Amino acid sequence: MSEAATRPHANSGALLASLDPLLRAWLPRQRWFAGKGRPISVLEPVSVTELLPPSSPTGLLHLLVRARRPMVPAQDTAADGRTAERAADCYQLLIGVRRALAPHLAPALIGHVTTGPLAGYTVYEALHDPHLMTLLLERLRMPGRHGVLRFERDPHTDIPSGLTPRVLTAEQSNSSVVYGDTFILKLFRRVMPGVNPDLELPLHLARRGCARVPAPAAWFHADLATETTATADTYGLGVVQPYLAGAEDGWELALRMLGKGEDFTGEARTLGRATAEVHRDLAAALPTVSLGRAQVELIADGMAERLGAAAQAVPALRPFAPALLTAYEALADLGGEGGSPTAWTAQRVHGDLHLGQFLRSPDGTWSLIDFEGEPARPLTERRMPQPTARDVAGMLRSFDYAVSSAEPRTPEWAADCRAAYCAGYADVSGRDPRMDPVLLRAHETDKAVYEVLYEARHRPDWLPVPLAAVRRLARNGSTDDAH
Repeated sequence: MSEAATRPHANSGALLASLDPLLRAWLPRQRWFAGKGRPISVLEPVSVTELLPPSSPTGLLHLLVRARRPMVPAQDTAADGRTAERAADCYQLLIGVRRALAPHLAPALIGHVTTGPLAGYTVYEALHDPHLMTLLLERLRMPGRHGVLRFERDPHTDIPSGLTPRVLTAEQSNSSVVYGDTFILKLFRRVMPGVNPDLELPLHLARRGCARVPAPAAWFHADLATETTATADTYGLGVVQPYLAGAEDGWELALRMLGKGEDFTGEARTLGRATAEVHRDLAAALPTVSLGRAQVELIADGMAERLGAAAQAVPALRPFAPALLTAYEALADLGGEGGSPTAWTAQRVHGDLHLGQFLRSPDGTWSLIDFEGEPARPLTERRMPQPTARDVAGMLRSFDYAVSSAEPRTPEWAADCRAAYCAGYADVSGRDPRMDPVLLRAHETDKAVYEVLYEARHRPDWLPVPLAAVRRLARNGSTDDAH
């Protein structure tokens, strides 16, 4: 691999310097920016690639930039207790460059450059420009390299040219562009070295013939040399998949049916079956791990560390911490006794499963999307084998969230859906998740603790929702309401 293909452009420092004051003001306002509420102290270029040179009537720049921010221990403590994960996040940017901005692109404005190589130009968020997004799709249709960028595609999938692009505005941690209601391009915003599970797992599932997950049609990476070795780090940047036109996500459907007083248990049971089908195919496609005593204790210790970090950051959690800790202690104790040979198996899982990760097509078929995992967790952790109870616990918590979002609140609706979901899972897997109550309680507790930390940081008005689950789990010491 040549140095030119792996290192930043020689002029990248000067170019980023000219954009620096504009990006410092623009980046923190984006929904996908991880450092809300704090200024950027340093912006560093990782790579700059000209997909269209600025000298063109419309230029397109692909940037990877590293944003450093002042550390605030109470905010920068991650769910696993680490404190430096977000000190220098790397972000993917697609920047349009024009002499003057057309009126329909005004909402995409980043700013007017006054110094450096782009002096006199206007720069803007390129995802809002149909011309530039058409260009990007054309590049994705043709495998090969462009500077540090490497484009790949499935040779068996036809991606037509001329599909009209439109950017979606509802996402938070990433960005998506729909092409002609046929394909959707998902761009990863906060990127890091390694294979992104949102590409890795759907690729493996497609090779298994799993119909529950849209198969990747094209994708692209950046190959960047490290400072200390001649090898390159690969950063996953984006993936194109079939777009499920007219589909409704499980969260929206559940809230609509809940608001009308309609029964959702039939759909919940189908979601349980779909989850088990995906777990089955993941176990067949990728290695599974039998968990011995040491591994189970390591899982329990990790949960306890996350609880301690969350309790330090969120005072409202502290009164419940001792009772919650018993869930992890029971898991470690049961692992020491040998546990259940079914329960103590780990495999690749979704990692961030909730109702919003399911889409129901107009014909009633359910699909599962967004395999990136919980964005706050390190990539290496998200790619580790986990007990399937982690995904099940995420869904059980999601039914609680749905009830807490509706008026009047009907706890029995959540209990019925939780039970139906577990029964549906057993229809396919042959084992009801509730048959391993210690494992399920530990993972549901871990998920609720994660939710407490997330809501305290990002949506304080929602904090009572996971705190209610924390109160129940601390009081009952079980997941009895899932029966």
